[in-house]
Amino acid sequence: MFEVRYSDLAGRIGRLETPHGVVETPAFVPVVHPVKQTVNTHFLKKMGFQIVITNAYITLRHYGEEARKRGIHDIIGYDGVVMTDSGGYQVLEYGSVEVEPVVMAQFEKDIRSDIPIPLDKPTGYGLDYRIAKEYVATTLKNSQDTLDVVGNTDAIWVGPVQGAEHSDLVEHSARELDRMGFPLMALGSPVELMEAYEFATLARMIVSAKKIIPSKPIHLFGAGHPLTIPLAIALGCDMFDSASYMLYAKDGRYMTPSGTVRLEELVYLPCQCPVCSSHSLQELRMMERDECTIQVAKHNLHILKGEVDFVKQAIMDGKLWEYVMQKARAHPKLMEAAQLFKDIEILEDGTPLFKERAIFFYEPIDQHRPEARRFRRAVVAFQSRRKKLVLCPEGQVHPFYTTRSYRDVVRKFPDAQICSYSPFLGIIPAEISDVFPSSHNLAPKSGHRPEDYPTFIESLKDFVSRFEETIIVADEFMKHAALAARLNARLVVDISEL
Repeated sequence: MFEVRYSDLAGRIGRLETPHGVVETPAFVPVVHPVKQTVNTHFLKKMGFQIVITNAYITLRHYGEEARKRGIHDIIGYDGVVMTDSGGYQVLEYGSVEVEPVVMAQFEKDIRSDIPIPLDKPTGYGLDYRIAKEYVATTLKNSQDTLDVVGNTDAIWVGPVQGAEHSDLVEHSARELDRMGFPLMALGSPVELMEAYEFATLARMIVSAKKIIPSKPIHLFGAGHPLTIPLAIALGCDMFDSASYMLYAKDGRYMTPSGTVRLEELVYLPCQCPVCSSHSLQELRMMERDECTIQVAKHNLHILKGEVDFVKQAIMDGKLWEYVMQKARAHPKLMEAAQLFKDIEILEDGTPLFKERAIFFYEPIDQHRPEARRFRRAVVAFQSRRKKLVLCPEGQVHPFYTTRSYRDVVRKFPDAQICSYSPFLGIIPAEISDVFPSSHNLAPKSGHRPEDYPTFIESLKDFVSRFEETIIVADEFMKHAALAARLNARLVVDISEL
């Protein structure tokens, strides 16, 4: 049903098979109103959206038996994959809905939803722990009752994971839904987090669920801001829905890859999508309000789809870490979330052991990227029988053993263990200096402070402790690092001094 084709960090490109076709993930899922949809669903299909989500509760209230006869695809005029929300959003907004969970489940089955969601009780954000725990229990009971009612079906029923900022509740919810056998999970209640720009809390919530259900596809409710997409995908979310493209447009908010700006504040249209390339800024502003809203909504859809495609390409290129860190600079709160990546172990699981393209190191957080962590572990396991160690700064030429500096040191110390060093990778034995990523990286050679690179200090101290004598060709970085590590070593500033 779900097949992973490519991955990087916890992000992955996959295939989700449904009764109405295959969805390539990661996928943005536009919200479609079942009664008063403004952007035509044929336009969404033509744009390349393979899946949409609509509200089954509103469909039930408005169409009733007619929906059962026609089916949800005919109701919304869309022949692709349709996901249905059972009214959880209304529960979050208004506290309750006038329908029982089992009735809602049967209705979603009857209207032939491809990916239906049980009626859940969203915990929201900022809810007291005791009440949040009760809401999680209610959602789990509703989910089990739903499975009991619908029985065997071709539809992919979604397990709604609740708990919000309470990590233990998120883990408990994911674990129980997994035990029930839901093939696809949906992480609930992030909208309020994103509206408050609490991206770090959102990241922790995703990780809490992901470590319990690492292999199953994960949907993220309400993620419709371009800034959240790279972060969510890198942490393991495969799908995310939102009506933001329309809600923002109604509010006069024009999406850009790095955020939103009000249409009246623009001086230029910084985009070449079909909407922006066929209208001037003045023409958009002079349109009737409803028509302007539709055009801006279509533009917003292009931005959201484009962001997903950029992330997919980054996965294919093995550049997802670089892309996420680049995007994180669009907002301080997003950078706060990105800083958590140094402690998220699950990022290593999906990162390939080898990449065709060189990886880039820019700043201290990059010492924690999965490729660097793996290499430092390999160095810990490296064995040398030599008693003398010579360390040289890493140069521009890779691998180190092909350089003139290496040959000069070998002639001077034929019996020594020779290594280069990098602030990002630590100590690099010459024998494995051609192993990815030691010879497949680019990094600035100056401007580093040892206190910002604790992994280097740890690698240095561990490796030097294995030898009776150490000689270091020390650049400015190493001079201070050796002092910080309190090494008993001879320091020289040039190989000619050896």
